Amino acid sequence: MARPQLTAEPRAVLGKQVAQLRRDGRLPGVVYGQGHESEAISLDLHEFELLHRHTGRHAVLDLNVAGARTAQPVLLQGIQEHPISRRPIHVDLLLVNLQEEMTVDVPVVAVGESVAIEKLGGVLLHLHDSVVVRAKPDDLPSSLELDISSLDSFEAVLHVSDLRVPEGVTLVTDPSEPIARVQQPRIEEAEAVEAPAEGEAPAAEAGAEEGAGESTEGSSGS
Repeated sequence: MARPQLTAEPRAVLGKQVAQLRRDGRLPGVVYGQGHESEAISLDLHEFELLHRHTGRHAVLDLNVAGARTAQPVLLQGIQEHPISRRPIHVDLLLVNLQEEMTVDVPVVAVGESVAIEKLGGVLLHLHDSVVVRAKPDDLPSSLELDISSLDSFEAVLHVSDLRVPEGVTLVTDPSEPIARVQQPRIEEAEAVEAPAEGEAPAAEAGAEEGAGESTEGSSGS
């Protein structure tokens, strides 16, 4: 299966001067790893956004830098985003050896329906949002699925060993670690207020009337 292609150009512009590069629709980045000296590059921002939208978190990309003889396999190691627009403003690309295993964090995604959630009103608790796995770059999953259909009570617990792990991927996180359960909904107890019997004044009003009577008696006796 062909890997997604990413085209880049060597970048001489550094520091504050990259602002103009971004205004021209270019995305600054850096390529490093595998004994390769860190190299400043720039990408077409629109092309990168389209590619990133359709690739997984740990997808291997073939990076073609202008002037290089061959494409190089890279992983998207990190993206810096603008705090307001959330558009990418810088990327880090890691060169990888396709024959060497890597250890990475992979997010856990819940699938299926839980009786304890759907019928008992519970809330799913992710005890771990991600786990650590080891695999060759082409085998790295973007996420791992956790089937929560067996969570049929508030006592039921799923463990790391319950994750669906594809072939070629090894779990590094302890398989016995609990990973998800359903929390019982909180029930607020309403205070019971006893309604007064017919013809009977509420306690507060009765107390007020008694107090008024005592004051009257005291006044008449003086």
